[in-house]
Amino acid sequence: MSHKPLTGVIVGAGHRSVRYAEYALEHPDKFKIVGVVEPREHRRKKALEIHGLDDSAGYTSVEELCAKGKLADTAINGTMDQLHIPTSIPLLETGYDILLEKPLAISEDEMMRLLSVMRKNKRTILICHVLRYAPFYHAIRRKILDGRLGTIMNIQTNEHVSYHHESSAFVRGKWNRQDVCGSGHLMAKCCHDLDLIMWMLSGNPPVAVGSFGSRMFFREDKAPKGSGTRCLLDCSIERECPYSAKKLYVENKLWGYYAWEDIEPYDDKSDEFRLEHLKKDSPFGRCVWRCDNNIVDHQSVLIRFADGATGTHNLVTGTARGLRSIHILGSKGDLYGVFDESRFEIRTPNPSAPDHYEREEFDLNVTGDFHGLDGGHGGGDMRLVADFVDLMSGGKPSISCTSLEDSIYGHLVGFRAEVARERNTVVPVSLETT
Repeated sequence: MSHKPLTGVIVGAGHRSVRYAEYALEHPDKFKIVGVVEPREHRRKKALEIHGLDDSAGYTSVEELCAKGKLADTAINGTMDQLHIPTSIPLLETGYDILLEKPLAISEDEMMRLLSVMRKNKRTILICHVLRYAPFYHAIRRKILDGRLGTIMNIQTNEHVSYHHESSAFVRGKWNRQDVCGSGHLMAKCCHDLDLIMWMLSGNPPVAVGSFGSRMFFREDKAPKGSGTRCLLDCSIERECPYSAKKLYVENKLWGYYAWEDIEPYDDKSDEFRLEHLKKDSPFGRCVWRCDNNIVDHQSVLIRFADGATGTHNLVTGTARGLRSIHILGSKGDLYGVFDESRFEIRTPNPSAPDHYEREEFDLNVTGDFHGLDGGHGGGDMRLVADFVDLMSGGKPSISCTSLEDSIYGHLVGFRAEVARERNTVVPVSLETT
């Protein structure tokens, strides 16, 4: 094990990569940020300041960074989805190992190209499937490995995206059009969940997928009477509308790192300025039923695995409460839990019990979006980075390790599910058919 801190550069100083880089601030003896790549000056300077670096450690592009040769051991790549491959390939060719935000690519061809370049350059890429590192899912995986459920026959996962999250990121926000951001809703939001299904059934590859979904709610013909084109310009129902930009972004201060991104630096802006910006200029001031979004707002996926097991994932948006749930049914019993409550239970048959089954409850006692090792995604964010740093410093992979090879099947199912939905058919899933 190395005793010198692992070094890293931030590539894309957005919310996710800046968040992961916080590990260096909390554990300077293990990890140190030595550079920032970010074309937006304000974001770049802010990230440099956070990590105590001067302007000479800042770069406007990956090309500018790589022209200097290899300046660090690793890179945290938190760029937008469509930039993952164009930025990762030069990093790999320069000698960087990469912690790469999900989804790792926006097409099968891109994904396989990245794998080829990584192997050719003998580098390592870990994918940011942070939910594998959350104590909730980690504990469930451990129960499966311990044989508590026997042979897995079916896995059901659900993701309910809250009305305020959906409207901010996927209707008004930068993930609202596949032709712009590169990813549909399933891959942009649920490659976490598809990866979890693959991980829970690791060693049992998927062989076929089907899918249905549509844009059913967030469209103009569903707009309520009295709504306008912009919340603060011509809407007569703004005061009672749950999607009111004023309520979400000014009064309740939700999703600020989305809503105010186009007026940086925004830290010192007054509420009056923000309201005026929402009224006239901001895409976040648009009526949710009259945006330019074209991705689905609900989708169901059905997967068949090599041994006959099945899996389902349901994406439903605009819900009152956002949550993830999982139900795994095996030959010895079943497990059901809600991630956002950080609790699950295992139920096993017992004809002598009062309810004819026994129940054991597990409370991981982790909720919310905390900082430190209990921070973000139910405790997954910092544990992911800790695993990456440990692995790159000579440690052994954990059971959660999200290597590129290990992440391909979850992405492949997502890509093929979109094909199945668009063609209204069942699509085979095999690495031989990529």
